[in-house]
Amino acid sequence: MKDVVEEFDLIIVGGGPAGLTAGIYAGRQGMKTIILEMMIGAGSGYMVPLMENYPGFNLISGKDLLEKMRKQAEKRVPIANMEEVKEIIKNDLGHVIVKTSNCTYKTKSVIISTGSRHRRLKVPGEVDFVGRGVCYCATCDGPLYPEKDVVVIGGGNAAVQESIYLKSLGCNVKIIHRRNKLRAEKYLQEKLEESNIPIIWDSIVEQINGDKNVDNVILRNVKTEKTNKLSIDGIFIAIGEEPLSKVAQNAGVEVDDHGYVNTDKFQRTNIPGLYAAGDITGGIKQWVVACAEGAVAAISAYNDTID
Repeated sequence: MKDVVEEFDLIIVGGGPAGLTAGIYAGRQGMKTIILEMMIGAGSGYMVPLMENYPGFNLISGKDLLEKMRKQAEKRVPIANMEEVKEIIKNDLGHVIVKTSNCTYKTKSVIISTGSRHRRLKVPGEVDFVGRGVCYCATCDGPLYPEKDVVVIGGGNAAVQESIYLKSLGCNVKIIHRRNKLRAEKYLQEKLEESNIPIIWDSIVEQINGDKNVDNVILRNVKTEKTNKLSIDGIFIAIGEEPLSKVAQNAGVEVDDHGYVNTDKFQRTNIPGLYAAGDITGGIKQWVVACAEGAVAAISAYNDTID
């Protein structure tokens, strides 16, 4: 790791919708800013197949929208890809030290927008068959399964979106949901019904089996306790997300019982100079909300610096 290479007014950790929007706003305000992104691109945002509810676009994929955001942000601020933040330290002089896999930076303020990751089922066979039938992204892996039998686990927006997308690719899709009704928004449920995708209600996956690749799952009906084996070629897990807040917590940032960062209405955390925006704050997980929080965080960081 190199010594301190440069000082910034603001460091944004995470290059998703919240982080990129924060970068746009910070750049417009003349703040010397850098966005640190641990991946190439912006993680789970790339996995959203299609969106109909982002203002200004009738229909757009997460990948396409993020690319547009990145190009806009890069006009104002640099983006460092493949630079994972390992530690954030607020020192006694009021500066914030950000240590990454490559460098150590000093800054006045940090916006943490590291987002969340797909929640795991935590059942036997899941880890063993990742990449061999166990999937978390229909956009990434769906094209491998045309005319194959696949199941989607979950009952929220993501599960329904993934199911509809997989059906459009020619997959034979079923949804497995532990309850007797879906949590997805009404318009998505209507699209699901139009797609004639069957749902196996009141059931959970107990085990994922196969040889070289997944070939079946063991299901248990939570009401009858009966189990049965369902032959499949692939399983897409869409049961929600968990926040990537470890770095924030290690910095002393307060989180709720689920690990989401607590902020005030200005996106400030309990530590002066540290802000949070996007899915890492919990609440309503929508792109437009993440963008709004990123904008508020950047404006707050600027205002708090000049006050």
